[in-house]
Amino acid sequence: MAKPRKSKNEDQKTENSGSVVSHQKLCLSIDMEKRQIYGYTEMKIAVPESGMVGLHADNMKIDKVSVDGELAEYEFSPYYQPVEDDRRWHFVSSASYAAEAACSTYLSSIDKEMAPNLLIKCCVTAKPVSEPHGETNGGKGEPQAQANGGNSTQSPGEPKQNFKLVRIDYWVDKAETGIHFTSNVLHTNNQMRRARCWFPCVDTSSQRCCYDLEFTVAQNLVAVSNGSLLYQVLSKDDPPRKTYVYRLGVPVAAGWISLAVAPFEILPDRHSDIVSHMCLPPNPSKLRNTIGFFHTAFSHYEEYLSAPFPFGSYKQVFIAPEMAVSSLSLGASMSIFTSQVLFDEKVIDQTIDTRIKLAFALARQWFGVYITAEAPSDEWLLDGLAGFLTDSFIKRFLGNNEARYRRYKANCAVCKADVNGATALSSSASSSGLYGTQCMGLYGKIRSWKSVAVLQMLEKQMGPESFRKILQMIILRAQHTTRPLRTLSTKEFRHYANKVGNLERPFLKEFFPRWVGSCGCPVLRMGLSYNKRKNLIELAVLRGCTAMPDSIASIPNGNPDSETQEGNVGWPGMMSIRVHELDGMYDHPILPMAGETWQLLEIQLHSKLAARRIQKPKKGSKPDGSDDNGDAVPSVDIRSNESPLLWIRADPEMEYLAEIHFNQPIQMWINQLEKDKDVVAQSQAIATLEALPQFSFSVVNALNNFLSDSKAFWRVRIEAAFALAHSASEETDWAGLLHLVKFYKNRRFDTNIGLPRPNDFHDFPEYFVLEAIPHAIATVRAADKKSPREAVEFVLQLLKYNDNNGNPYSDVYWLAALVQSVGELEFGLQSILFLSSFLKRIDRLLQFDRLMPSYNGILTISCIRTLTQIALKFAASIPLDHVFQLIKPFQNFDTHWQVRIEACRALLDLEFHCKGIDAALSLFMTYVEEETSLRGQVKLAVHAMRMCQISCGSESDDEIRSPTLVALLHLLESRKAFNNVFLRHYLFCILQILARRPPTLYGVPRIQLQPMGDAETCSEPKNRSSASAKLQISKPQGPPVDAPKHSPGGLPNPEAGNDTDTISNGIERRMPVVKIRVRQSATSSRAEEAENTIDRSQGGHNETERGASSSMSVDAPQRITNEPVSTSNQNVEEVNSCYDHSSRMTASIGSAKLVNDDDEIRKELQCTADSRKGASQPESDDRSSPGTIKGNNVEAQKYASLQTLSVGRHDQDGAPMSLEAPNSREKEKEKKKKKDKEKKRKREEKDEHKGHRNDPGYLERKRLKKEKKQKDKEMAMLLSGEAKPSPGELQSVKDEIRVKSAKVELKTNEASGSKVVIRSVETKGEASEGVQKLRIRFKNRSLNQSQSQ
Repeated sequence: MAKPRKSKNEDQKTENSGSVVSHQKLCLSIDMEKRQIYGYTEMKIAVPESGMVGLHADNMKIDKVSVDGELAEYEFSPYYQPVEDDRRWHFVSSASYAAEAACSTYLSSIDKEMAPNLLIKCCVTAKPVSEPHGETNGGKGEPQAQANGGNSTQSPGEPKQNFKLVRIDYWVDKAETGIHFTSNVLHTNNQMRRARCWFPCVDTSSQRCCYDLEFTVAQNLVAVSNGSLLYQVLSKDDPPRKTYVYRLGVPVAAGWISLAVAPFEILPDRHSDIVSHMCLPPNPSKLRNTIGFFHTAFSHYEEYLSAPFPFGSYKQVFIAPEMAVSSLSLGASMSIFTSQVLFDEKVIDQTIDTRIKLAFALARQWFGVYITAEAPSDEWLLDGLAGFLTDSFIKRFLGNNEARYRRYKANCAVCKADVNGATALSSSASSSGLYGTQCMGLYGKIRSWKSVAVLQMLEKQMGPESFRKILQMIILRAQHTTRPLRTLSTKEFRHYANKVGNLERPFLKEFFPRWVGSCGCPVLRMGLSYNKRKNLIELAVLRGCTAMPDSIASIPNGNPDSETQEGNVGWPGMMSIRVHELDGMYDHPILPMAGETWQLLEIQLHSKLAARRIQKPKKGSKPDGSDDNGDAVPSVDIRSNESPLLWIRADPEMEYLAEIHFNQPIQMWINQLEKDKDVVAQSQAIATLEALPQFSFSVVNALNNFLSDSKAFWRVRIEAAFALAHSASEETDWAGLLHLVKFYKNRRFDTNIGLPRPNDFHDFPEYFVLEAIPHAIATVRAADKKSPREAVEFVLQLLKYNDNNGNPYSDVYWLAALVQSVGELEFGLQSILFLSSFLKRIDRLLQFDRLMPSYNGILTISCIRTLTQIALKFAASIPLDHVFQLIKPFQNFDTHWQVRIEACRALLDLEFHCKGIDAALSLFMTYVEEETSLRGQVKLAVHAMRMCQISCGSESDDEIRSPTLVALLHLLESRKAFNNVFLRHYLFCILQILARRPPTLYGVPRIQLQPMGDAETCSEPKNRSSASAKLQISKPQGPPVDAPKHSPGGLPNPEAGNDTDTISNGIERRMPVVKIRVRQSATSSRAEEAENTIDRSQGGHNETERGASSSMSVDAPQRITNEPVSTSNQNVEEVNSCYDHSSRMTASIGSAKLVNDDDEIRKELQCTADSRKGASQPESDDRSSPGTIKGNNVEAQKYASLQTLSVGRHDQDGAPMSLEAPNSREKEKEKKKKKDKEKKRKREEKDEHKGHRNDPGYLERKRLKKEKKQKDKEMAMLLSGEAKPSPGELQSVKDEIRVKSAKVELKTNEASGSKVVIRSVETKGEASEGVQKLRIRFKNRSLNQSQSQ
């Protein structure tokens, strides 16, 4: 019964796309004791012509459905249906197949959620409703909703739609997802596609309408929901109950409807009447202290956007952290936070993070809830605008240094992770095709940071005021009274950038496809040289990209140009180079971000050095002052003081999201650290100085001076402290360690007694710096990789004599930092005696924190983490079972939620270190089953994913057993994973990481992999001997196609070329590939071995084999018979052969006859070698020239071409079939490209020649270009076959050549098709004819049976 129902839902999916909900009313009664919800919902729906309305509903029981007051027929099927087959994945034996199964399971569950599962039959003969029902929409609410841009798009000229009033009576008995009961608290979360789990709706982001909400609860409870609170009604029941009535007049999607019911303490905002804050009874004082700043963010956004808050009210609700699935749950006009972000006036460290989190949630109300994305590919824009608005708050109220530092660190993270198409912002394959999963996990953070960086680049291009005006226009049109427009697309924003931002169309035409529609960030490597005679700088720049060209080309929206296809990826605009000279600072926007990857720039300096006093020449020296023993150097060493250059910076204003590696002398980095006031410049200088292989005293002193500068930004000072710790060594006499200890003692120690003074945290920047000093000291290492005795004693002294008496601020974070620094220590023979003292102090802190719990259990968490680190370091001498029993009690549910999760993490780390990743994953699944909180499950899954990344990165031999993989697959499709979409996503990521694949749905084929019952047919083939080549042909799961199928987005499977255990499941169809590697014999040539790779393929595969011998790959054409053929992802090993080092290879495949099973298949492969002597050619400057060989004073170029390729074969009827390889079009395209490039080069040369006729450097470059042009012509003649071999050249191959070839046997396999096993035979080439013949014999065993399958 399930299959017909599923197909019906899928058939109705397109028909129900016309049903539009224009208004919805929700009336619910909540029983907290029985944990039940019962009530009804009324929806005004525009019914399509089919008469069927599709809605989303789950986790509920429907009593009745009525349409316009009459009972209606409906069909309802829950989304989650448990799989009763326990042997579903019993045959999974490798991580690669488990990853494929995870993809299939994950995609099938999401696809099922997209289709409506509540189908209601509406009568189409009823009269269309022309006026809204006053009872349903609450009087004037519905006309206002229609005017405010609801889902109704009906124009006056169109016929009236068929509106129906649908009422659904239902009740929820067991709230497992979407809405949650915890003691006397009920709350919802905005998990994707989970609003349907507590009220029927159209649960898609494209469907938006207004809402009337009524909630009846107990008298002592408060119901908080979206919109404005109209009134409260107290019933006469016994006990009395209270009904809260809300109205949301702004159309929003169903996912933004939220509800929270609890005995809240309400704190109205003192500065705004429409803002209120609520928390549970234990936390009113923390709430009052936390939200004291909030009016500044609220008023700042209204001022910046020149518009009032779009909703009638805004409510901030704080609940216990174990109740929520994430730290923030957004809803229309309300946000639900966890109470762990609350803090009192004694806590310092939590202040900045909490303020930014609350400011970001408020910004999302503007962009994301009020202004929505027009399509899934436009969601990046709303996320970026919310982040941009948050950055404006940070810049104004937390300081410009904080804003720039955060942006710089986020840009660095983006550059490291933006390597494939999963981070393309507006690509359909990376947004709409991922069903919202692109916003989860690490890729979600990277996309969010990249969105903000792209918008900030646009702001730099157009100016702050123009960008602000664009945001104001977007809000203004959304608040239009007659025709509001509350959706925003990338195309519209690009139009605003052109009209309002005054950015030119050519720039925008390149900017958006490159930064928004594609992936990859520029990587710049720079070096400089100072020319004293001309007083200028020569700046050499090499530009690259973080993403590979094939990743960029595989994105549909990437639109790579011709240069991109050749590996030259460019970006629009010019990068600025800032030169700091003696006379001042000068900006030079001269570095083009497109064009040639190698750039040589000349920057004229403005400052000049004072002329030296003329001295008499010494005896024995030349008249010009030079010495006989010295060489004249045209450039000056800029490390000396003979240069007016102080330091240079590239892209100082961060106008580009780029990774820059600048090579300048150490003194210039020191100048940048000491004299540049920009926090980004200071951080870059510290990072470069810290990475030096050797540290001079000038570097150590510069770092110490910066650390001691109280005017510097405290985050950068912390970086300087860690750099000092890294510089401490015996070579520098432990100068870095001594400076750190001295810095700390000068500020915190009493000089009379030599002990730390009581804590005083009034100076917050100094507090943060001093808090990080012990951690930095703990990272100091001696030559034996152990901590010095002085560092161990210093940390112990701080932990022993900490005194917080008289300090108005809490020292919980201070103590936690000290305890964590203990975990960073490496105890040697001299310091091992202090370990017992550390353990006693940690045990004392644990007992103290148990009696008087610290803020959020921070102190206990740090102690557990440190004990785990110490245990892992002494695993060889300390039984980890004792440590396991020591941490186990903290896992009880009576402890604090965060403490319990940290204890589980520690136990997982111990299990992973002792028994491996397989045992750790088994223990992880046990903890997930025991964990009741959704957020705890997510945190455990994230930790397990990190363990898998460590295991895969270490290249250990620890393998995952099949039962563990099967258990992970069962957990992935379980009810627990369905209730927690974040847990389900991380389980999918774990299975992908175990198979060494990227943890994302990007590039995953949309073909379901059905599990099979036969373990033999699905087991992977074992590795064979490397002496034989393997070719597996498997039967595809589908009808024959005319072209190979590739995964969406065009990304290749990373396991296709590396994993020999991959099973072919018909997901990718590729043509059979035959590779022949030809090795040079010792008798036929006395030159060195060379590489020359040729790949001509009709299937579009371009592979480069790197080795000592050249290889030739020939792709067999697609079969045109009735039986379809697909190849599995198996490595095809090369067949060894030999050839003369100057020969030119051509290959042709002769006739192949297919006969019965008992007969043999004979194929003749004839390789013809036209021997030629390699003419000596000058060295080519063209790095892209194929086949360039360099030897000991001998250079040659080999060009191998596949002149003819004909495949003869007979079908089953005996009719011959042939297919020739087309290459004429490719040659024409190549010739056309070369002509265009030559014309462009000539024009450039002509322009340069006018101004450089007398420049010797220019004349030398011109001569080299001419030589390069001549070489290109010769190469073209060789490739086109126009150059004929001379008789003398043919005589050079008179020696007899022995060729080791192979015998190929086709073996059928039920799972993977046919195999080719190659054994060696010998063939002689005729030297007189200059022809080498290679015969390959194929033996067939039941070939026809395998082809007919």
